[in-house]
This record gives sequence, C-alpha cells and structure tokens, in this order.
Amino acid sequence: MKRSFTALLRLLLIIGCLGFGKSFAQTTVWVVRHAEKDVSDPKNADPPLSDAGTQRAKDLDTYLADQRVAAIYSTKYKRTQATGAPLAARAGLTIISYDPKDPGALAKEVVAAFRGKSVLVVGHSNTVLELVEAFGGKRPVKALSDEDYDYLFKVTVADNGEVKTASVQYGAKHRDVPVTGTTNR
Repeated sequence: MKRSFTALLRLLLIIGCLGFGKSFAQTTVWVVRHAEKDVSDPKNADPPLSDAGTQRAKDLDTYLADQRVAAIYSTKYKRTQATGAPLAARAGLTIISYDPKDPGALAKEVVAAFRGKSVLVVGHSNTVLELVEAFGGKRPVKALSDEDYDYLFKVTVADNGEVKTASVQYGAKHRDVPVTGTTNR
C-alpha cells in the first residue's frame, strides 16, 4: 500500500513537471473612449477635455487604481492623451501613441509586449469597438453614440486563445449601462 502511494506521488510529480497543470497567462486590455471634450469651439479639431471630461479621466484612474496597469496607449489627440494622463501620472507611465487606423497591429504589439499584464487603450467613439474586436473580443454593445463616455470595455486574452469581453460603466453616468460579459473562441 505504501509503495503504491509513493508511486502515485511520483507520477503526479512527473505530470506536474511536464506542465499538464500549467495555468495560462491572461493579458487584460481595458479599452475606453476619451472623456468628454470641450465643444465650445466647433472649429477646433483637437479640443482638450471639458471640466466633466477632466473629472471622468480622474474617475478612470480611480476605477483602474488596483489593476496594476503596465502601459497606456492613446491616439495623438489632446482628449485621448488627457484621458489617460491621471493614471499615467499615478503609475509613473509614459503614454504610448498608436495609429487608430491599424487596430490589428496595436493588438499584436500589446499582447506580445505585455503578456500577462494589464494595459489601457484610449480611443474614440468610432474606434473603441473595433479595438475590442482586434483583440479577439466580441462587441459588448452594437454602437457608441456621441454621448457615450461612460463605457469601459475589458478584454481578457488568455494564452490558450480564450478571449472574454465585458463592459462596465465608470464615472458619472448619463444612462443605465448593463454590465455584460461574453466568452469568445
């Protein structure tokens, strides 16, 4: 009996060493639209955040404070940069610019460079859902309107190919946002 137990323990140790019990790393990508922009000058193509937007950027920092964000990606515009700025300042990060016209390249870069970590990507109303899809997620909502500033999308990419998406509301809300979650692949 003792010999059988010892043999079983050895077998389990060998299986463990072969990696059968290996867990998969998960990369968490937070995708958000920039916060409310200042619309007082309709001719300004690159407006800063409004007061409400500045507060929302602070709310985003608060919401993600315990997520150990390792990198922040943003387009080159003032409003996207300013949305990630409070989190960047607190975490000691430099915001990395990306080309919103190539979400696939961004997704490959993020997953390769930040495997197993959390990353924030700040985009625009017409790009954030495409970003979710570029990371392999399903759109948690059909579309974003010009008033939708309070969605935060979480895309979890596991090494085994499993992708989960969810949407949450953060900061001041202007309507009820259902919390959703889906698993893809």
